[in-house]
Amino acid sequence: MDPKGRIVGSVGKAIRGTKIRIDAETSNIEIKSDSLFGGYWKNPEKTREDFTDDGYFITGDMGEIDDAGYLRILGRSKDLVISGGLNVYPKELEDQIDKMEEIAESAVIGIPHDDFGEAVVAVVCLKENKYDDKSLQQMEDKILHRLGLTNARYKVPKRVFFLHALPRNSMAKIQKNVLRLQFKEAFLEGDRKKK
Repeated sequence: MDPKGRIVGSVGKAIRGTKIRIDAETSNIEIKSDSLFGGYWKNPEKTREDFTDDGYFITGDMGEIDDAGYLRILGRSKDLVISGGLNVYPKELEDQIDKMEEIAESAVIGIPHDDFGEAVVAVVCLKENKYDDKSLQQMEDKILHRLGLTNARYKVPKRVFFLHALPRNSMAKIQKNVLRLQFKEAFLEGDRKKK
């Protein structure tokens, strides 16, 4: 905890008048407050999808709340990778990759895999684009080794792909759906690089 009572890696506690809970099955963050909107204008179907029967809004984020009531966001539920039946939270790996001095930014996604259902892969942009095939392979090995030191084996990406820039939408958010389409065939049956 820092001197102001904040917990590193946490977004804090619920403010007065707001209730936060975590769905035990999905890890989805659900919130309820008198100041929260009550539904979508003229869209009852979307309202039913995004609100629980008892009035909690399903945020689309996954998280956990510690014993002291501090909320930690694990990532977006649509970005969750389920590899071999185990949950992998991309943000957790992206934070570790992005701390490496050679890395400008990264995105971790799941793509189809015959054995695991989904395979974890990292898509990385380097700060400098002076790498040849050999040095890119060395960089991939370095990233995988680093992640292997601090993560369970099932979380470590099966591959690392390099791009000059990650695709972004008009709000400057990384378009992981575009990346999933771009790399979806990387582990098809018979792929010589299948791991």
